[in-house]
Amino acid sequence: MTPALGFFYGGLVSRKNLVSTIVQCLAIFSVVSLVWALWGYSLALGPSVSGIIGSLADLGLNNVGYAPNPGYSSTIPELLYFAFQLKFAAITPALIIGAIAGRIRFKPLLVFIVLWTTFIYCPIAHWNWAVGGLLKSFGVIDFAGGLVVHTSAGLSAVAAALVLGRHRGPRGKKEEASRPADIPYVILGASILWFGWFGFNAGSALAANILAVNALVVTNLAAAAAAISWMFMDMHFKGKPSAVGISVGAVCGLVAITPASGYVGPMPSIIIGLVAGALCNYVASLRARTRLDDTLDVFAAHGVGGMWGTIATGLFASAAINATGPNGLFYGNPAQLGIQAVAVVIVAAFAFFGSYAILKIINVFMPLRVSPKEEDTGLDISQHGEEAYGMD
Repeated sequence: MTPALGFFYGGLVSRKNLVSTIVQCLAIFSVVSLVWALWGYSLALGPSVSGIIGSLADLGLNNVGYAPNPGYSSTIPELLYFAFQLKFAAITPALIIGAIAGRIRFKPLLVFIVLWTTFIYCPIAHWNWAVGGLLKSFGVIDFAGGLVVHTSAGLSAVAAALVLGRHRGPRGKKEEASRPADIPYVILGASILWFGWFGFNAGSALAANILAVNALVVTNLAAAAAAISWMFMDMHFKGKPSAVGISVGAVCGLVAITPASGYVGPMPSIIIGLVAGALCNYVASLRARTRLDDTLDVFAAHGVGGMWGTIATGLFASAAINATGPNGLFYGNPAQLGIQAVAVVIVAAFAFFGSYAILKIINVFMPLRVSPKEEDTGLDISQHGEEAYGMD
C-alpha cells in the first residue's frame, strides 16, 4: 500500500515533483520501520501506563518473539503482530505529505516523521488499540484505523498545510497543483491501494475467519459505492466523470469503511461508501474556495472520510456481525454514537495541535520550506538531483 500511495500521490502532483513524492513514501516506510522496531511498538502497544502510553518494556523488540501475546491474539506470534502493526504505523505519516507536496525540504521532513510517529501516532494507537488504552476502555471501536490512521493523518495534514503556507509558484503565482503529472499513475495507485486495503481491513481480524471475510466484502462494497457517488457528483456539477475523481472516490470509500469493516454488514457498508464519496467530494470543493493549500486534499479524503467512518460505526455497528463488539444507534444502542463522536474530537484535536507544535519547533532549527527558486525548479531536482523523465 505504501508504494501504491506513492504512485497515487505522484500521479496527482506536478511533473517536477513526481520523483520526490514517490521517494518520500519509500523513505518514510524505511524510517518508520526502524522507529517502530526500536521504540514505537513498545510505546503504542506495550504494557499500558495509565491508558495513556505504552511502557518501554518492549524497547528494541525485547520480549517480542514467536509466542502469541494473548492481549492481541492467541493464535499468531507477537512478532508477526508487530510486523502487521508496522504497516499501519508506516503508511499513516506518508498520507500527510499529500497536503504539502512540492514545498517541504527532505531532511526536516524525515525529522518530522520520527517525531510525529513517536509523539502523535504512538499515543493515538495506544489509546485506541492497546490493552488498557484510554479510548478503548471508554468503549471506542476502530477496527482498522479510522481514528488511528485517517483522522490523525487528515488533521495533521491541515496543520502541515497551515505551517508551510501556500504554493508560491513561478512569478509569485500559485502553482497549478490541480494538473496531475500522470493520470494513469493515479489510477494504478488507487487500484493497488484498493487491493492492499483487503489486507489492511480483513487482516485486522488477525485470523482467516468469518470476520475477515466480512471485512473484505464490506471493504470492496464501500469503495465501489464511493467511486460511484463521487463520479455522479462530478457528472452533475462538472458535466463529465473524471478519471481522477473516480480513483479518489474509491479511496474515500476505503477510508470510511476502515473503522467499521469489522462491525457492519454489506448493506450499511454501501451506505457508508455512498455518503463518503459525496461528502468528501463536497468538502474538497469547499476547501478549494479557501486559502488552505492542502495540495492533494488529504483532509477531505482521509480526515473527513475517517471521521465519517468512525461516526458511521456508531450508527451501524452490529453485534450480529461481531459478537465482541457493541451495537450502534440503529441496532438499539445510541450511546455508541456519542462515544464515537467524543473519540473523533479527542483524536482530531490532539493530532492537529500536536502536529502544529512539532512543525513549528522543527522550523526554528531547520527551515521546513524550500526556497522560491527550489520550489520553481521542483523538488525532484532541488532535493534529489533527479527527474522523472530525462530530456534527450
